[in-house]
Amino acid sequence: MQGMDDADDPVEAAAELAREVAPDLDGIVVTIYPDADTLDTIRPGDADVETANGIARAVGRAMSEGGVEVFVQRADRGAFRRWLAGREDSSEARRTWVDRGRLLRGADALRALGLAAPPPEPPPPRFPPAPGPTADRLLAAHEDPEGGGFDALAEALIGAGRSDVLDLAVRKVRARQSDENAAELWADMLAAAGGAAVGPSGWAELVALPVALPPGAVPDAVALADGLIASGGLAPEEELRFLPGWRSPDAVAELSPVAVRRVLLDLAADREPRDLPPGDTDELARRGFGVLVGLRVDWAIPVWDVIEAGGGLPEEAPGEDETPEARGRALALDRWRGRFAAEHGGCVPLDLVPPSEVGGAIADFLDEAGGHLEGIGEIRAFVEAARREAGEVVCRPEIIGEALELTAYTVEGRFLDSLTLPPDRLPASAEATLGLIGVFVRLVRDAPGR
Repeated sequence: MQGMDDADDPVEAAAELAREVAPDLDGIVVTIYPDADTLDTIRPGDADVETANGIARAVGRAMSEGGVEVFVQRADRGAFRRWLAGREDSSEARRTWVDRGRLLRGADALRALGLAAPPPEPPPPRFPPAPGPTADRLLAAHEDPEGGGFDALAEALIGAGRSDVLDLAVRKVRARQSDENAAELWADMLAAAGGAAVGPSGWAELVALPVALPPGAVPDAVALADGLIASGGLAPEEELRFLPGWRSPDAVAELSPVAVRRVLLDLAADREPRDLPPGDTDELARRGFGVLVGLRVDWAIPVWDVIEAGGGLPEEAPGEDETPEARGRALALDRWRGRFAAEHGGCVPLDLVPPSEVGGAIADFLDEAGGHLEGIGEIRAFVEAARREAGEVVCRPEIIGEALELTAYTVEGRFLDSLTLPPDRLPASAEATLGLIGVFVRLVRDAPGR
């Protein structure tokens, strides 16, 4: 590959590099600059404005011709400075800037580059009214995973709202094979329905946050969602938007693939979903679990400036779970869960999962909690002793380093006793143990009456 610095014509060199990497990309962000001052603010001394915009135009044309979705941002000094505040100011960081709130896509993006709009998308496929033949096609595609036709056909059927075809396919598998095979087909269709090329970044998916609720008052759903988003546990390319109210696990589990897609589209358009109304919080508290449902927007769109600087696509990074950044995010989530459990009576947010996996996540939590509960006999004995002395009691937890301190009070606020457990006497981390304790005693943030 010819290096960018050695090219006589940087615009043509950029177009050549774009054609080379296009087969490996689904989308690309290019930047155009209104004037030299803006270019110098964002990429000081890097190029003249005519060349920078010429490169953006050539890359956009080559990428579009290669079937890559082109996103365009019009550089804005104020937006860039706000983004850069709090970040390390380096040329590497500057190249990653994306003005998420004002990206142009589709025909708008190409027009901004001075390019012709692409031809309109072909109309969606039409299916015969009788569901049988199409259901057989879907089953044949599902049984031939190497053929690669299942996802496209399932996507088209979900987009067309053909629940009759999907339901018939499941019934046929159940009759011909087994309940397990039917469940696998249903799960694959739900997975296809839960993500789509929608939203500001070009891809979004439904997510659900199951939460083990304490007896009594249900925490505020908006505060819980805001806490998760601000926890430091999300990847930089991950944006979450949650519905403001609680949803029932049963209602989430009952969503069909077509209903899942409607909910996804409603959230992408900032509409309240008709297929998933808010749950009764009193009933959720009685049942012990509630769910927050939201939209995860994927902002992992490659930026041309990064590709150009590297002379091609970067090498594939290590697995997500192997990086120090990923481990740090996981630790931040655990700390947030611990704080939230301590402040909300043992309320335990579980992991983010697709809506179809809510039931499994709750079952796994109950199994794990049951196993851990057998290992916290010392804590249960401490609580029972306090109850024998005073009847109804509450506990105020405090995490000190890796140790956990519990202080028992009467509901009126009289001190009863305290217990400090180092990590080698805890069944799990101090943060995780808080959620388990909340199963059998009410936790409070402050001593009652203070």
